[in-house]
Amino acid sequence: MNKEILELEPSPIWKNFSKLNAVPRASKKEERVIAFMIQFGESLGLETIKDEVGNVIIRKPATAGMEHRKMVTLQSHLDMVHQKNSDINFDFDTQGIQMYKEGDWVKAKGTTLGADNGMGVAAIMSLLESTDIAHPPLEALFTIDEETGMTGAFGLKGGLLKGNILLNLDTEEDDEIDIGCAGGIDITATKSYGITPFIPGEVGVEIVVKGLAGGHSGMDIHKGLGNANKIMNRLLFCGNEYDFRISTLRGGGLRNAIPRESKCQLNVEENQLSSFLEVLNEETRKIKTEFKLKEPNLEIVLEVLEKPFSDLMELESQEVLLRTLYGLHNGVYRMSPSMENLVETSNNIAKVTVADGVIEIGCLTRSSMESGKMDLANTLKSVFELGVFSVSFSGSYPGWNPNMDSGVLKVATSVYERLFHEEPRVVACHAGLECGILGQNYPNMDMISFGPTIKGAHSPDERVSVSSVQKFWKFLLEILRQTP
Repeated sequence: MNKEILELEPSPIWKNFSKLNAVPRASKKEERVIAFMIQFGESLGLETIKDEVGNVIIRKPATAGMEHRKMVTLQSHLDMVHQKNSDINFDFDTQGIQMYKEGDWVKAKGTTLGADNGMGVAAIMSLLESTDIAHPPLEALFTIDEETGMTGAFGLKGGLLKGNILLNLDTEEDDEIDIGCAGGIDITATKSYGITPFIPGEVGVEIVVKGLAGGHSGMDIHKGLGNANKIMNRLLFCGNEYDFRISTLRGGGLRNAIPRESKCQLNVEENQLSSFLEVLNEETRKIKTEFKLKEPNLEIVLEVLEKPFSDLMELESQEVLLRTLYGLHNGVYRMSPSMENLVETSNNIAKVTVADGVIEIGCLTRSSMESGKMDLANTLKSVFELGVFSVSFSGSYPGWNPNMDSGVLKVATSVYERLFHEEPRVVACHAGLECGILGQNYPNMDMISFGPTIKGAHSPDERVSVSSVQKFWKFLLEILRQTP
């Protein structure tokens, strides 16, 4: 373990976060972290349950004098987004996250940190093992697969939880109390294409878009950051007057991360090469000028290769691909008319793959309005179908409707004002919290969400503020002391 991290305060949280970060915990690969959490609960002699989908529930009795308080369910998800910089040699399946401190921030060396939602998990672990913290009856709910479908929350059956109040510890600004979130839906479009061989006289060219900030496709979608898939498509589209043919195209990956990198391999006729590169270099200049403030590290690399590529996409399908991607909406679609500065509806063109005769494009559409979510989803579907793509919807999950009359919200607001001498920001977020799904089977549970300040979630730039973790811990403990 990193001694520098273990010396931070509050020490129980950093100790447990370090232990957690030694366990691989990619979404849909949570077997090891589930076993880790079961062993943790059983080692404390606490009631520990694994439900049929893999969620872990641990219950702890109240401390003396608080036995008659309402049971509080503390909830965080076990999985984390696995992303790394392309030049980093790191195996998420076998290696623990390598953390370091820089000023007030804890970061990871070239990978995601796992503070989303590892800080919440670590805080709950610290409460469960504590012997000197006053609290009501506690129920810890550790869900799985939050990042790629929320299947843990969807699979949690009604009647299993006993808590009356739920504290979701999965937000990323320490001055906010969340009372609502967006729902989402995955859109996948596929299309087969014919493959043709290279023609003598063609030259291989590789185009790489890299260095983008990336980030969370919900919380960061309004920031005007670059999407590598849209930038790559713009480059290819501007060279469309030349005779080039795509061999492979791969951009982005995770549905909930703004794409940071894209690579295209193609052939162009040798007698057109100079003009083709000149046009792309001019478009590169324009793009970098447009993004110079938001994406100062953006790189677009054009490399002429010694050999041409084989297995090229037929021109008709290539034309359809470029025009379809140009027509797809990416970014904010509509701002909320009821809450200031809240994105209501958005789309992230998360993944584009062209290889082996198949095009696959994946999007994540989010909205706090179910009707808005489906309106944009159908807009995207219509664009895809004009290009004769097959389109499927999956992984749809509901939003969480705000309740300004929430009893625990009133407690939390009062505690925040007393501790920090200012009013918290009571907000809804554009991320997909599990509260909306959990509320379907537990409609009478009173819920809020809060957490420490985390920046760059879902990207290798992810970092968590040390002073904010201290603030978050103080806030959490006082809420538990004050719950009815």
